[in-house]
Formats: sequence, C-alpha cells, structure tokens
Amino acid sequence: MTVLDPFYLLVGDVAFLETLLPCGVRLVQLRLKDMTEPELRRQIRHARTLCETHGAQLVINDYWRLALELGCDFVHLGQEDMETADFDALRHAGIRFGLSTHDPAELERALSYDPAYVALGPVYPTLLKKMKWGPQGLERVRDWKTRAGETPLVAIGGLTPERLEGVFAAGADSAAVVTDIQQAEDPVARCREWVAATQAYRR
Repeated sequence: MTVLDPFYLLVGDVAFLETLLPCGVRLVQLRLKDMTEPELRRQIRHARTLCETHGAQLVINDYWRLALELGCDFVHLGQEDMETADFDALRHAGIRFGLSTHDPAELERALSYDPAYVALGPVYPTLLKKMKWGPQGLERVRDWKTRAGETPLVAIGGLTPERLEGVFAAGADSAAVVTDIQQAEDPVARCREWVAATQAYRR
C-alpha cells in the first residue's frame, strides 16, 4: 500500500517548486495547462530534478505518456484521462497512479484499477475552477474512506490549516492544497505553515 505524506502540494508551474520545495514539501503534483510540448517536457524534467534534490515525490497530472517517456514514477489522472490511459503500460513501467472521484460510481470505477490513492473533491467551496460538483463535505469524506478501505484517500478543495483536524478525523490520508498557498500574500510562509500543521499526521 502506498503511504502518502499528509501534505500534498499542487502547483501549476515548476517555478513554484524552486521556492516551495525547500519548505519541507514531500509530495507535490505538477498540474500543467495550456503549454507547448517542449515547455511541458522542460517543466517535467526540471520538476523531476528538483524533487530528487529535495527528497520529494513528484506526481505528474494528466500527461501519463510524457511521464512514461521521461522516467517519472507517479501520475494523477482525472476521470476523462482514464478513458485513454494505458494502465497496463503504466503498471509495466512501475508507475503508480492516483485517480480523481466525485460520486460513488466514479469511486467504484477508480477502485477497480487498484490505484495508489483516490482523490475526493471539492470538500469545501473552491476558487480554483468552476466545477459541476458542489462541496462534498466531511460526511462524504467519511463515506469515501469506508468505501476505499486500505486505499489512501486524498481530500482536495477549499482546504486550510484550520480545517485539517476535521478532514483527517473524517478519514483523509492526505490534504491537497492549491489556492490557499498560491494566492497567499507570502506563499513561502504559508507553505511552511502547512508543513508544520501536518506534522502531527505524518506516519
């Protein structure tokens, strides 16, 4: 079973990693959008090097083919990505994968692939993007953990350090964070606050 760090940082550009990884980040997802393929390759290669230097686990969002090609070992796939992903190729290459879920049918489907983790969101209202799903709430987190069993559960959406206790008490294994850090007045200080806040939940 994959053991996830309780603090899961998501960034939209490798430049964030240069300043945030030294804060003690151990698990990070590179979520790249609207870039040329050469730039995607450059960012993934640079992120891989940075994470190796700082002892952090890098997760590549969406681009599973590039992850295979560039020697990455962890990807995150949304429900749409699952339609085209070659899971046999990922497994053969030893690449772990996490899968997004939003309703019971999606969760059942995701668990059938034996993922390294399943993600549930948004737990709280989020400013990141317009979503067709409303806030899931802590009761849904509890339900998801019951259904997921030994599969680690990542909670995402509207999380803050103040909400951590409730999220972990409900059964989440890791808290994924995007806007609370990227939109902070001082992202480095906020990232350090997150790292400190999750220390108690590390195994």
